[in-house]
Amino acid sequence: MKPIVLILGSNGRMGRNAAIAFKDNGWDVRRFNRKKDTLWDAAWGASVIVNAWNPPYQDWADQVPKMTDEIIEVAKASNATVILPGNVYVYGERAPAEFGSDTPHLAENPLGRIRINMEASYRAADIQTIVVRGGDYIDTEASGNWFDMIMSKKVSKGVFTSPGPLDCPRAYSYLPDVAATMVALANKRQDLAKFVDVNAPSYTLTGKQFADAISAALDKQVFAKEMTWWPIKLLRPVWPMARGICEMQYLWSKPHFLSTDRQMELCPDVQRTPLKEALIRALDHQINPDKVVSTGHAVPAE
Repeated sequence: MKPIVLILGSNGRMGRNAAIAFKDNGWDVRRFNRKKDTLWDAAWGASVIVNAWNPPYQDWADQVPKMTDEIIEVAKASNATVILPGNVYVYGERAPAEFGSDTPHLAENPLGRIRINMEASYRAADIQTIVVRGGDYIDTEASGNWFDMIMSKKVSKGVFTSPGPLDCPRAYSYLPDVAATMVALANKRQDLAKFVDVNAPSYTLTGKQFADAISAALDKQVFAKEMTWWPIKLLRPVWPMARGICEMQYLWSKPHFLSTDRQMELCPDVQRTPLKEALIRALDHQINPDKVVSTGHAVPAE
């Protein structure tokens, strides 16, 4: 009998990739349907719950604590392991450049504190939780994230747009690698601790290096330019999402990278996809502009 995984947010970028990875590895994938499912019924019999729900920034303060409490309650009743896509918001502006499993969660800004409190709730709960942490996502298709909405939007014209300084190294994660890490840890969950914090394989790139990598992937010259932030800042009074985007702006100018020591210890078989291969897949909608792709969320957030 196949083990069952319940995917919350299966239509989003993380949930979609997780569903594909679990299915390809022999799991029975159950996709939560908000219109007809209740969480209690959907979770019954599931061994793993992947919480890929990610409301817009402006709804985090209200929705994230409620979702966290409900998922913990259901997972406890059904004896399910929760897998949580983690991000780097928890560390804060004054954190060291290397983000690892032991790096303190010291963020002071509102969105960072919400993520800190969420992870702390899971850590304190009487359930097994696996946090698989990534940097900014690179997806397999256009899905409304920073990469396709801003950074690679003008690649066909030879321009890569960096939201931060062109010489600032930062972490990016290819979603199939994040999903593969989730599956590998789910398969050995009985041998893991109650709370596990693992970084997914990632790339560390400056804006200039990112542009050069795209140039190599597409075999065409692509130049890097720095994004102008003032249009987004001007929208803060009328676009709630802009406030959160600006709040997290510091991550574009803060050098950081993800240590994979813990990942190599627990699931060494999960290898990072070569960057060129990931970029060719991510930019397929640019290479083949007539191909139909999903639009995903019109929100550049991870």
